Amino acid sequence: MTITLDQAHAVIAAARTAATDRSETVALAVVDQGGNLVAFARADGAPLITIDTAIGKAFTAISIGADTINLTPAIQPGQPLFGIGLGLAGARSLVPYGGGLVIRSGDTVIGALGVSGAALSQTDHEIGVAAIDQLD
Repeated sequence: MTITLDQAHAVIAAARTAATDRSETVALAVVDQGGNLVAFARADGAPLITIDTAIGKAFTAISIGADTINLTPAIQPGQPLFGIGLGLAGARSLVPYGGGLVIRSGDTVIGALGVSGAALSQTDHEIGVAAIDQLD
């Protein structure tokens, strides 16, 4: 079972609302179980780098089977992922910042959402959580 286009569009719509509620201009990407892009949106004025970063965050979440916010400790100075970041951003890249969230149907991971462009990656994560919570 993987995310459908209709489900992906619902996630994007919910994330757009959550971002607007927080006055954030973001890009949003939904990938399926294989990390393939299903749906994408970029708000007017969102920086171009948010395109690859949103897709990369979604890909990272589906690849590790967990939200990317969980990688935050590993990107701190002296930790194993320190220094990895936007230079690697892309559709099939590790983007270890908050804003990549797995999407589940029951206990099954069916896809992932990537959010990029808020002032803080913690806010990207919060936008994603608010969007996914709307699916229940």
